[in-house]
Amino acid sequence: MTQIIKTSTPGKEKNRLSKAIVITIREFMRMQEPNTATNDMLAFIILALEEITSGIDKSVSAWEKRGYWVKADKYRMEWQWTGVFAKRLRKAFSLNEWGEITNGMVQIMGKF
Repeated sequence: MTQIIKTSTPGKEKNRLSKAIVITIREFMRMQEPNTATNDMLAFIILALEEITSGIDKSVSAWEKRGYWVKADKYRMEWQWTGVFAKRLRKAFSLNEWGEITNGMVQIMGKF
């Protein structure tokens, strides 16, 4: 029987993805017009935000087991914006609304 040892925690993943999102947005903002590269960057940002969102509950489960409900709720409220922005960007991307996408990118940079 093979045992898989996971060395990455949701918190480490969040930090790594956050840095990658910031770097990607900086590069995205240098682009003059939408093209396949901007599409790829946007897709990465959406998926990374969704991954951060999915890790929120995993991150706070240990706190909740110990009864740190306020700390867990504070963390959830602090990071709930990732899911909201992921949905907004996904919708704007599907509708090809590049003004809304750019606005969302600026707001995301403000969060980080």
